[in-house]
Amino acid sequence: MSKKKEKNKPWILVYDLETSPILGWVWSLWENNLALNQIEKDWEILSFSAKWYQDPKTKEVYGPHNNIIYMDQRNNKEIINDKKMLKALWDLVNDSDIVLTQNGVSFDNKKLAAKFLEAGLTPPSPSRQIDTKKIMSSAFALTSNKLEYATEKFNIKFKKIKNSGFSLWTRCMKGELKAWKEMEKYNKYDILSLEELHHRLAPWNKNPINFSMYRNDLDKLDLRCTCGSSNLQRRGFSVTTAGKFTRYQCQDCGSWGRDKDNFIDKHTKKQLITKA
Repeated sequence: MSKKKEKNKPWILVYDLETSPILGWVWSLWENNLALNQIEKDWEILSFSAKWYQDPKTKEVYGPHNNIIYMDQRNNKEIINDKKMLKALWDLVNDSDIVLTQNGVSFDNKKLAAKFLEAGLTPPSPSRQIDTKKIMSSAFALTSNKLEYATEKFNIKFKKIKNSGFSLWTRCMKGELKAWKEMEKYNKYDILSLEELHHRLAPWNKNPINFSMYRNDLDKLDLRCTCGSSNLQRRGFSVTTAGKFTRYQCQDCGSWGRDKDNFIDKHTKKQLITKA
């Protein structure tokens, strides 16, 4: 896959990794400081699930298609640094303008970069990040910022599903086909529920990415929301220390914004008293 030369929207990749645990030798159940020479086998990427973001309300797809892409190591005799799987992931990230994850900034992205380095791959093209965990921790005081809690509470169609626990990972590493099928379903529901959750959280994002900036016809655009919609309703004024601006609410995503035309001209500003 290669990026289109002409496009009027960003390509937004939604992805999630499942990794194997580190296998090591310990002296007791309470030992937490595993030394390097006690590691029997390092962690690997067991599977990944990815798709191009689709707005569940407008059905607009922010990418070349809306099919789920899934790969795992079920056909390998042992869990390895699978270069074929990594190259597929590299291509997806390289083609994306924006990457959407749950806790991806701290976990998935760094894990993936570590395996790209190990496989001898160069860095993919830079992409901007949307992390639902960061949105939740910044905007709310939820009981938990975990995907399981948030999707159960806020999602309607897709929710993160439960799995059979740690045994699922050990059974996959032993090559049990039934376990791999469970892992596939679990991994796919992670990105489907994440995609829906983001749509609920987007209006609350304090640092949104302006999707309209990726269009090729910016000089011809009317007023638009950061989500790219032009379905705006005028809702009073936004007053700041810099002036007074027309305020709008997006009727598609629900977020608020204002235009850049200041009602207060330079002459009027001079007449206003400011605190010394």
